[in-house]
Amino acid sequence: MATFLYRLGRLAFRRRWFVALIWVAVLGAVGFGAATAPAAPDASNSMPGIESQKAFDLMEQRFPGAKADGASARVVFVAPDGQKVTASENKAAIEKFVSEAADGSQVASAVSPFQAKAVSKDASTAYATVTYKVKADDLTDASKNSLKDAIKQAQGSDLTVEVGGTALATQPAAGGSAEAIGIAIAALVLVITFGSLAAAGLPLLTAVIGVGVSMAAIMALASALGLSSTTGTLASMLGLACGIDYAVFIVSRYREERGKGHAPQEAAGLAAGTAGSAVVFAGLTVVIALAGLSVVGVPMLTKMGLAAAGAVTVGVLIALTLVPAVIGFWPNAVLSRRARKRGEIKETGEQNGGTRWARFVLRRPVPVLIASVVGLGALAVPVMDLQLGMPGDEAKSTSSTERRAYDDLAQGFGPGFNGPLTIVVDAKGADDAKTAVAAIEQKIGDTEGIVSVSAARFNPAGDTAVFSAVPAEAPTSEKTKTLVQTIRDDRPATEASTGAEFEVTGTTALNIDVAQKMQDALIPYLIVVVSLAILLLMIVFRSVLVPIKAAVGFLLSVLAALGSVVAVFQWGWGADLLGVESTGPIMSMMPIFLVGIVFGLAMDYEVFLVARMREAYVHGDRPGQAIVTGFRYSARVVVAAALIMMAVFSGFIGAGESMIKMIGFGLAIAVLFDAFVVRMALVPAVLALLGKAAWWMPRWLDKILPKVDVEGEALSHQPSTTPAQPDPADLESARV
Repeated sequence: MATFLYRLGRLAFRRRWFVALIWVAVLGAVGFGAATAPAAPDASNSMPGIESQKAFDLMEQRFPGAKADGASARVVFVAPDGQKVTASENKAAIEKFVSEAADGSQVASAVSPFQAKAVSKDASTAYATVTYKVKADDLTDASKNSLKDAIKQAQGSDLTVEVGGTALATQPAAGGSAEAIGIAIAALVLVITFGSLAAAGLPLLTAVIGVGVSMAAIMALASALGLSSTTGTLASMLGLACGIDYAVFIVSRYREERGKGHAPQEAAGLAAGTAGSAVVFAGLTVVIALAGLSVVGVPMLTKMGLAAAGAVTVGVLIALTLVPAVIGFWPNAVLSRRARKRGEIKETGEQNGGTRWARFVLRRPVPVLIASVVGLGALAVPVMDLQLGMPGDEAKSTSSTERRAYDDLAQGFGPGFNGPLTIVVDAKGADDAKTAVAAIEQKIGDTEGIVSVSAARFNPAGDTAVFSAVPAEAPTSEKTKTLVQTIRDDRPATEASTGAEFEVTGTTALNIDVAQKMQDALIPYLIVVVSLAILLLMIVFRSVLVPIKAAVGFLLSVLAALGSVVAVFQWGWGADLLGVESTGPIMSMMPIFLVGIVFGLAMDYEVFLVARMREAYVHGDRPGQAIVTGFRYSARVVVAAALIMMAVFSGFIGAGESMIKMIGFGLAIAVLFDAFVVRMALVPAVLALLGKAAWWMPRWLDKILPKVDVEGEALSHQPSTTPAQPDPADLESARV
């Protein structure tokens, strides 16, 4: 491995124009493919294997022509204090709105609240529903503007008018200026770390090129592979983050080899052969974590994971080829300003912050280990109260009309009105379909916790009916979750007495089912990913205990991060500091996302840090000295990489959407715990206590596992590594 990558690095350095042109050609080809490819399909929210999805599919089958996923707008009217919406002036304003909103080619229907009995008992609140023939993404500007104009006219009356639904819903933004600030901070960290604008800019440049190639490829293949426009979100984020990291490690090792007196081309080859080997295996761990998302059984997650894995793979290839090639154009530019000014490059001294910290941990391994484990364990305690769900309009800012519409409906009609359950009755097996449906309506209506049920609506064939049941509690309440389970538990007796079958669906039931599916998939996902990664790390480090230690450390950091998310977004601790206006359940996919992404990044830091320790140990250092050597060369770069990750992820905290805030906070805090507590404290403490046992592996296992030279031991036997006989190309490059 090391020898092959060494030769690849030298080749890329020597044939830099050729390598650069290849990547430009690849970028141009996929860019052309993306520009000419058919439009990406709409995102599919299909969740196979859950009851809510089965009921939804049955509705689509039995109600032909009905657009269950068509856009809709629920416009809420609140009368001034002391007035009623049924007053003549208020009623006239509402009827006028309905009439104007119904005028449009894409409008399927606009129902007056007075016809649909959508008026609260005290007549203070009413709502009108406008449904469309197409999905929200397919609404034209004319249709949206027509609805906005009708709402604006209604707002001219004394009524308070708010609008919810999907027709005019604002799309969540990633983070705006806050995200840009995060990237700027990342650039600043690179400048401080390397002391060179070129060294700081090179990782950013190559990472952006890698993300460009990946995103263009996703867009080009979107139609053929059924990828949605949202599939690339995770790919772009991880492609950028990993691309920067991998380039940083190659550039850092190149500077180190130059400090040892090697000529530019030789240094590039050695950097690719040593740090490049770590990049390959770090990238493999990320790919394993992302590809492992397919275990969850959710098509959308599978596609997102595979697309992101592809982006990380491109990042690895960029780091191994384009980074040495770009260095070849300006071999001295990536060196520190001090080195360029004095005209000589000296090897880094023995003492730096990394070595001092490593020696501190070596003197006190037990207290450091106990403090790390206890601290992370305490932060992980809130996980025991984890509640999964899918926050809706109630989690949005009170400045948004969707949130105000939600609050007005909850106040006027009860908290459960915003999350009605949809009951789909299959009466094909019943002797009398209408009688069977009426009996099921009666049974569900009598269930404790149900406030009301609507009249059933039959399909043209008369064998399937749909009606709504309004819970007493809010959609995200644990009582509502219990209510859904109660209805389903009582179902066998009801179906036996009526001869008809029914299923519970709707947004509330769907969110409950998805949360349960994600919770059930988490343990299998962890087992698959951690097992494969342990096997891979055994191959890399030729050790049994080091990979197990890496997996345990990751579990501690991810549980602590998830506990912090629960404390802030579910319990509300410090929520005001992050601008979180409403607490509630944690997004259903958050644990899976956190585990997958953080595992990949954690193994990055593990490989880069411990690989230098292993390299020093293989080359003759004692176990304790190997730890110091590893920190001497890698600690600063790992810290810089972690700060970059935190800066980029923290940008998402500035978003207006609670879910995006949650993702940004969760990822940033997880990187903080993993890089600075686990890798910087727990890892050296454990290795110090283990001593030589850390690098022990049974002989029978050592024979079975394939051997890869990650430490670059074979490179010490390469004749070309002797600086006394430089390659002619090295002399030419050195003059650049």
